[in-house]
Amino acid sequence: MRTNLILLLLIILTWFSCGNILSDPEDSIDYRTEMRSFVQEISSFAKTQDPNFAVIPQNGHQLVVNGNNLASSYLNVVDGLAQENLFFGYPNDDLSTTVTATDRWLNFLNLGKEAGKTILVTDYVSTPLRVNRSYSQNQALDFISFAAPERNLTTIPSYPNPLPGENSNNIDQLSEARNFLYLLNKSEFSGAEDFISSIENTNYDMIIIDAFINGRLYSEQEMARLRQKENGGTRMVISYMSIGEAEEYRYYWQDGWRVRDPEWLFSENPNWAGNYKVEYWNSDWQDIIYGSENSYLQKIIDSGFDGVYLDIIDGFQFFENQ
Repeated sequence: MRTNLILLLLIILTWFSCGNILSDPEDSIDYRTEMRSFVQEISSFAKTQDPNFAVIPQNGHQLVVNGNNLASSYLNVVDGLAQENLFFGYPNDDLSTTVTATDRWLNFLNLGKEAGKTILVTDYVSTPLRVNRSYSQNQALDFISFAAPERNLTTIPSYPNPLPGENSNNIDQLSEARNFLYLLNKSEFSGAEDFISSIENTNYDMIIIDAFINGRLYSEQEMARLRQKENGGTRMVISYMSIGEAEEYRYYWQDGWRVRDPEWLFSENPNWAGNYKVEYWNSDWQDIIYGSENSYLQKIIDSGFDGVYLDIIDGFQFFENQ
């Protein structure tokens, strides 16, 4: 009897100790809080150097609330909220977004709007009738929008012309913009000169582009050209930056990296080859993004960009669903 009791106690102790050893420390991570903190630290790093530097997170706007309360500390450090597919593009391009999805996103975007944030919308739509509907629906809500003909963001649309809200004003703050261009992929352009001159010939109040062209940062002269509207006004030039995924074509990528080596490199995005989910709360990944002279954000600031457009903010959803 005594032997059986000792054996039972040993089994119980082993079960508890194994449970502690095998328990996943990530079970205790609040992924939304970690993303909010990450964005707040990015904003603080940038705005310490330039108080007018614009910080614009894209998607994942569940972060504007924390439980039943408004996440004021998060909203206070961002200048705008950007949303894809609000009226067109979800679940497929050129189709009306489901009413359920639109209503869900509007709940959060309206909270941001009430807090004084500029709302930017990218709808993925190409036919003139639907493009018109996209612009009119967004204008009715006092959102500024861009109708992207395709999701890879390779072209400057020829329609509509003139642009909604077109003006010759000098645009110095996000709140002054009345339209924007979102153009990340340069595959349709013959080179840097073609890309820059094509943007020069437009009157967008703001452009969102990649910080790098042909593997290098833009020169001071190139940035001055990008900032000039065709009609004589000036615009804001905003850099795209993914903070929830690592991209193997970036300057920071090292030969030999693979999933889980480094440990924060989680898994490849099945929809975007070469993009990898990251444990964005890991300090080694955050050091790549901001905090030093070689960090991604510092390169963007030093290049003269007016702000940063943060992508994969909704990375918290990926980890919540694991």
